[in-house]
Amino acid sequence: MFRGSHTAEIRAKYPYLLEDRNVKRWYDNLARGSQVTADVYLRRLGSFCEENELTPKTLTSMRTRKLEDLLMDYVSSKEKKYTGSYIQSTVKVVKSWLGHNRLELKRRIKIHGVTDTPSLKEERVPTREELRRIVLSADKQARVASIMIAHSGLRLETLGEYHGRDGLRIRDLPELKIKTGEASFEEVPAMVVVKNNLSKARHQYFSFLSDEGCGYVKDYLDERLRGGERLTGESPLVRPKHAKKDFIRSINIGDLIRKTLRSAGFTWRPYVLRSYFDTQLMLAESKGLVLRDYRQFWMGHRGDIENRYTTNKHRLPQSVIHDMREAYKRSQDYLGTTKPEAGEDQIRQALRKQFLAVAGFTEEEVAKYDLTTMTDEQLHDLVRKRLLGLMTDNGARQRIISLNELEGLIREGWEYVVALPNERAIVKMPF
Repeated sequence: MFRGSHTAEIRAKYPYLLEDRNVKRWYDNLARGSQVTADVYLRRLGSFCEENELTPKTLTSMRTRKLEDLLMDYVSSKEKKYTGSYIQSTVKVVKSWLGHNRLELKRRIKIHGVTDTPSLKEERVPTREELRRIVLSADKQARVASIMIAHSGLRLETLGEYHGRDGLRIRDLPELKIKTGEASFEEVPAMVVVKNNLSKARHQYFSFLSDEGCGYVKDYLDERLRGGERLTGESPLVRPKHAKKDFIRSINIGDLIRKTLRSAGFTWRPYVLRSYFDTQLMLAESKGLVLRDYRQFWMGHRGDIENRYTTNKHRLPQSVIHDMREAYKRSQDYLGTTKPEAGEDQIRQALRKQFLAVAGFTEEEVAKYDLTTMTDEQLHDLVRKRLLGLMTDNGARQRIISLNELEGLIREGWEYVVALPNERAIVKMPF
């Protein structure tokens, strides 16, 4: 269900607070960092003042000792009913307001259970099978929203910002094209570019979207095209179904995913899908499939790659982007909810490995070669050299060896024939 406008929702209960120019100044300063934080702080300050029959201005005129007593009494009155983290957040808001007015409390106010999160005790990262249940429980709109978080590591606010004025657009997926009434991807995994205004850390970065995710996006956009919507690069990737705004608000993205999670039988928060991305890529990292720096960059965290990307005005060498895409591709099996069918390249590579094994190559030796880029001629030449190396004594199929050599030659593919006197033996080639 679409929620009301920002003004109606946030300011309706405490409209008088922003009439105080000093409160407005404090609120605007907070909003420059985060609009969400500013609105939450305004509600908490209003609630605290209302409960204690005070105004923000009255608070600033109180003596330090009386303020400290007030906050300590507040903590005592709430600790049996509310969690420590909730109480601390209110105390933090009051201190923020006082700090804005150059008032600093000296006394340390202790709050029990600040780190307790009872509502999250049963929450955990979903398994691949559980993510599949979640995805299949969603309609096409919710499926795309869920997969963008679970497979690209995006935050909810990236798909649609707080006010619904901006969000991820079709052009932010450079390989996604709309032609002749159909959506298609020129390359997968597809790049997903997050603009700085949609990034929590306020810097631009990019991630990737899996083959599976690209399929869901295509299905969703094709449905919108069939419904008569005209899609361009500026169109939102996920749009509200009934609202007049083009972009969906982050709070509605949360509602969308939460409803899907409930339909699948889970009470988790929407952000558990982002934790899934982080956890699954940590597993891929442990197998040497992806670098930790890549994972951090894809999640929008600051680091060495982000510094380089920002310094170079959102450009990285093509070799680095290619390596990132290949690393993501190698890690897809850890993210995906469906096991992909063996492609033509995979089948060809498997046959080449078998061919080399028959020629006497060990698994360790095969692993040294890049079979995906090797030409047929190079492969034949490699096998020919191995066979010529085995063919000694003018092409004879049998060799007389010392018993000390026997174990090594057996591992190379030779067959034992018979033992000879003087600690010697005869071996032969298996072909």
